[in-house]
Amino acid sequence: MRIAVSALRPDLDSPVDAKFGRAMWFVVYDTETGSYEAIDNAANRNALQGAGIGAAETVSNAGAAAVITGHLGPKAFGVLASLGIEGYVGSGMTVAEAVAAYERGQLERIDEAGEAHAG
Repeated sequence: MRIAVSALRPDLDSPVDAKFGRAMWFVVYDTETGSYEAIDNAANRNALQGAGIGAAETVSNAGAAAVITGHLGPKAFGVLASLGIEGYVGSGMTVAEAVAAYERGQLERIDEAGEAHAG
């Protein structure tokens, strides 16, 4: 399973980025192999609008079945939900800690969208 984590840096020791649509990076972790790839989210981070939708498409295209972040706005939440990708709260953790907590079933699921944020 592939999990996309919004991150401030492109590595497992990075803090989870509280933002999703305008996250700095997405670290996509493969739970079966233990490998990961980092995806620069600059195109969405710098977008005038539609950052959440673009970020949702980015993680979907990377094969993510779940996302770990701090916040999902209405548009990102809607796109992820339509794709069957669940969101989880990982604020205050590193990417590695958040993935481990997810695997133990210890993360809070994001069941509804938060407030929209503009650029």
